[in-house]
Amino acid sequence: MSETNYDLVVIGGGPGGYVAAIRAAQLGLKTACVEMRGSLGGTCLNVGCIPSKALLHSSERFAEAKGHLAEHGIKIPKVELDLKTMMARKDKVVVDLTRGVEFLFKKNKVDYIKGKGSIPQAGEVAVALNDGGSSTLKTKSILIATGSESTPLPGVEVDEKQIVTSTGALELGKVPKRMIVIGAGVIGLELGSVWSRLGAEVEVIEFLDRILPGMDAEICKQTQRILAKQGLSFRLGAKVTGAKTARGGVTLTVEPVKGGDPEQVKADVVLVSIGRRAYTDGLGLEALGVRKDNRGVIQVDSKFQTSVPGIYAIGDCIPGPMLAHKAEDEGVICAEMLAGQSGHIDYDMVPGVVYTWPEVAGVGRTEEQLKEDGVPYRVGKFPFTANSRARSTGETDGVVKILAHKETDRVLGVHIVGPLAGDLLAEAVLAMEFGGSAEDIARTCHAHPGMGEAVKEAALAVHGRPIHM
Repeated sequence: MSETNYDLVVIGGGPGGYVAAIRAAQLGLKTACVEMRGSLGGTCLNVGCIPSKALLHSSERFAEAKGHLAEHGIKIPKVELDLKTMMARKDKVVVDLTRGVEFLFKKNKVDYIKGKGSIPQAGEVAVALNDGGSSTLKTKSILIATGSESTPLPGVEVDEKQIVTSTGALELGKVPKRMIVIGAGVIGLELGSVWSRLGAEVEVIEFLDRILPGMDAEICKQTQRILAKQGLSFRLGAKVTGAKTARGGVTLTVEPVKGGDPEQVKADVVLVSIGRRAYTDGLGLEALGVRKDNRGVIQVDSKFQTSVPGIYAIGDCIPGPMLAHKAEDEGVICAEMLAGQSGHIDYDMVPGVVYTWPEVAGVGRTEEQLKEDGVPYRVGKFPFTANSRARSTGETDGVVKILAHKETDRVLGVHIVGPLAGDLLAEAVLAMEFGGSAEDIARTCHAHPGMGEAVKEAALAVHGRPIHM
C-alpha cells in the first residue's frame, strides 16, 4: 500500500474526467486520474462514440461502393465485405486515440493510476489497483467522472453475443441476417444503420410513437422516412416484454403499448439500446451521504459540488444530456473553478448529433417546446434539394429548420437533417451563444457553393425571403 497527496483526484478517465485532469494540471494543481478500465477515454473512446463512428464511416463507404458510385460514373464489378479488416481498422483508431490521451497525461504531468477508486471519506480515494494491491490518495478535492452504462431491459438478459448492448454490437464477428434494435434513440439508429448497410435486415422497435425522443418532431419524421428508404423498418408504440435465446437465434415477445395481443419476433442478434444510466457503483457514496435522485444521478450545485464538501461530480453521472462534449465542458469549468477562476455552461446550447447518414443535429428549443411554453416564434426552413452543393454531390435528403423569437428575432433553436448536419450546426451554436438573430445569420456571407448556404437560406426563410426556393 502506498499513500500520495494531491490537489485533485479524478475518478474516471472518460471525456469529462481526462479533460478535467489535464486542465487542472495546466492550472498548477497536482492531479491524479484513477481509471479502472486500464484504457483512457471512457465509454466514448473505447466502446462508444469513436468506434461507432469508425464503423459508421466504413459502412458508408461500403454502401457507397456497392450502390452509389455508379451514379458518378465509377463502376466496380464486384464489391466484397472484409469485416475482419473493417473491425481491425476500428480497433486501431481506438488504440491510437487512447494512447494519445496517455501521452497528454504525461505531457501535462497528470498521474495515471489504473484501478477502481472508491471514497472512504472526503479527502481520500482508495484504489484497488488492477495489477494487485491498493493505494490511498490523499487529496484536497475529489471529482467523480465515472460516466454511465447501458440501461438494462427487464426480461431481456444481455450476453453480448446474441443479445447485445452497444459494446457487443461493435464486436460482432459476422453480419447477422436479421437484427432487432430495441430503442430508436441515437445509439440504436447509428448501430442499426451500420449493420443494415453491411447486409443485415434491421427492424427497430420503439416504446414511443416516434424516433429520437427529445429532438424536433418534424425533423425526426423526415429522418424516419429517409432511414426507411435505406432499408430500416420501424415498429413504433411497441414494448418488448421477454426474450428467449437458442442456437437458432433470439425470440422476443412484443406487445403494443396501447394494448393488444403479444407477438413473437425472431432475430439472429438483438441490440438493447433503451438509454443509459449513471454509473456510480462501488464508490461508497451512500455511506458518505452524497445526495442522488431516484435514478441514481448525483445532485450537484452550480460549482459541481455534491452535498459533501470537497467532492464534485460531472458528466453522465449528474443531470443533463449524456454527451461527451457536455462532460468535457463541465470538466474544464470545474477544474477552473477549483483553481479560483470562474466558469459557466448553458445547457440549452449543448448540441446533439446523430451520426447516421444523413446526419441529424439540433441545438436549443424544439418547436414542440416553444408551443408548450407559449413562446411566440417564426420558422424558417430550407431543403437540401435546393442547395447547389448538395445537388452536385447527390446528397439532397434533408432540411435546415431555424426557430426564432417572433418579436426579437433571437434564434431559439436550430434543427437539421442532412449531409454534415453536425458540422453545419456549429455555426448556429455560436450564433446562439452570442444571442444572435436569424437576421445575423442571414446577413453573414457564406461561401458558394457550400452546404452552409442552406443554413443562411433557412435564416432568410424566417422572414419569408429565401432566394433559392
